Amino acid sequence: MKDYMVNEVFYSLQGEGVRAGTPNVFVRFSGCNLQCRTDNEAGFDCDTEFVSGRRRSLDDLLVDMMTAGGPSHPRNVILTGGEPGLQVDEPLINRLRADGWFIAIETNGTVELPPLIHWVCVSPKSAEHTLRQKYASEVKYVRHVGQGIPRPTIDAPHKLISPAFETLVNPDSTVRHRPAPGAMEWCIQLVKENPEWRLSVQQHKSWAIR
Repeated sequence: MKDYMVNEVFYSLQGEGVRAGTPNVFVRFSGCNLQCRTDNEAGFDCDTEFVSGRRRSLDDLLVDMMTAGGPSHPRNVILTGGEPGLQVDEPLINRLRADGWFIAIETNGTVELPPLIHWVCVSPKSAEHTLRQKYASEVKYVRHVGQGIPRPTIDAPHKLISPAFETLVNPDSTVRHRPAPGAMEWCIQLVKENPEWRLSVQQHKSWAIR
């Protein structure tokens, strides 16, 4: 049985999407198949470090999850990254289901996922023709000022747009986040004009939690 490269495991609240506010154990897998943007380079905006990690067997990972959440907390897990689809497989999903976990995943959609995942959130970071996951519980697109309403190819009952955020470093070296100038107002107007869509804001950043 293979090992998994895991960046971190922690317990927190989901900060965005339809399931915002729910407590979950987050498993952040290392690695991604897309390029983050750096100064003067192409790619997508990314505010998470997911390059480093350590090898964990399936048994090790389950122990990490139980330790993070504690025995009395609900067995909700969010598999994220990086791109979790590069590592998440049927043995992992089957074991989590057998142990009573509600399984959610956050993916860029470029890798077809194994079946039996309870909640699939696809947040595309590349063109629609590159997406291999054809269904989702929700699709979520980040929008900057001037970007129009998406035209997703993925079949999903919930469609969300989220204003782009920017990261600011205070004089005391602490970090804070806020919507990019005009992005919130732009997304609100998009939803008002396209009511089949819903606004999703990265609330965990304003809550100052992970």
